[in-house]
Amino acid sequence: MKAGVVYAKNDIRYDEIEKPAVRPGTVLIKVKYTGICGSDVPRVNGDACHFFPNVLGHEFSGVVEEIGEGVTSVQPGDRVAGVPLVPCMACEDCQRGDYSLCKHYSFIGSRQFGSFAEYVVVPEKNAVKFSEDVSFEKGAFFEPATVALHGLERTGYKGGHTVAILGGGTIGLMTMQWARIFGASQVVVFDIVNERLELAVRLGADAGVNTGEEDFMEKVSALTGGRGFDYVYETAGNTVTMRLAFQLAANKAGVCFIGTPTKELTFTVDEWENINRKEFRLTGSWMSYSAPFPGHEWELVAHYFATGELKFDDSFIYKKIPLSQIASAFEMFKTPGAVKGKILIDSEQ
Repeated sequence: MKAGVVYAKNDIRYDEIEKPAVRPGTVLIKVKYTGICGSDVPRVNGDACHFFPNVLGHEFSGVVEEIGEGVTSVQPGDRVAGVPLVPCMACEDCQRGDYSLCKHYSFIGSRQFGSFAEYVVVPEKNAVKFSEDVSFEKGAFFEPATVALHGLERTGYKGGHTVAILGGGTIGLMTMQWARIFGASQVVVFDIVNERLELAVRLGADAGVNTGEEDFMEKVSALTGGRGFDYVYETAGNTVTMRLAFQLAANKAGVCFIGTPTKELTFTVDEWENINRKEFRLTGSWMSYSAPFPGHEWELVAHYFATGELKFDDSFIYKKIPLSQIASAFEMFKTPGAVKGKILIDSEQ
């Protein structure tokens, strides 16, 4: 079969490799679309790849081609989204159902061959069915949508409260929608790009605030009556917005860092003192899993994508690129700001 194979830094090639064989308890998926995740970029353009040669890709959708002995939850022809985490199921964290925290995990598309290929084999539980009402494009967005929901729940989220979303990218807009679906009284998205803020409002946000404007904190005060937000979710992994989260939090708020920082992060004494004076709860979020594996997050994405309540905008997708041209896709990431949305790799072209 054909695949996008990483042979070295800056060396990903469309090449012929052996088609994976189905084994007992596993599923062979004919891949349709795979989204390029931010974590894929340094594995191709940097030094983060775990081994060579490697086949990356973990945000994917496709059709079940063949099932192994003992598989009962899916059948050939089923439309499925891929679940990338393969937890050990034996460690203390896994026994508690905290699969995201497993220290002995494997991961489809980084620690074992993934979906930048015509076919991929996954364990039965790592294939989540979705209905004909859900497109294969949406299927490739299951993983980021579950990441957003998992982050929302890390604060003990309850409806009827005000919510701030820092970052209007895919994860931020998904988090905003989950907050709206589960009853937020007000959701405000913060970003520095007006087009993202306009999209946020179209998808259900009450307002968008451009943090590049000098008077943006005055707008925050007007929106919240000066009290701040009951829940604050940082989704950009940006040091500026991580510090801003502390400012936006109301007294007794829940604050969650979903985004992962890529630079050193420091807080002033006054910024950190917000935790003490406001008594807000700060937590982080990592991946998107709960018991029973892979978790209700994946079931809810399938449901709300099917009903249309979890909205999908065409602008989420920057480009669709054939698998045969995968090297050109990663070249785009070498120009800062050039990629404005998700690139989907089409394994059938």
